[in-house]
Amino acid sequence: MTKFFRDFIRDESGAAASEYILLLALLGAGVAAGALYFGGKVSAALTSKGDYLSACAADSTGGSC
Repeated sequence: MTKFFRDFIRDESGAAASEYILLLALLGAGVAAGALYFGGKVSAALTSKGDYLSACAADSTGGSC
């Protein structure tokens, strides 16, 4: 196992570690931006539906549902 890691570190073919780090940073930024954007949208939608259900539960006549 030690030989595998030693050979892996010395291998210079393929992408360099800095390229992998850059790719992961870009991917992480995209995920974070998507979470911020869609998180707000999902939160607003759930709040709206929760308010609607609360109004329905509070109305004993069922007129607001």
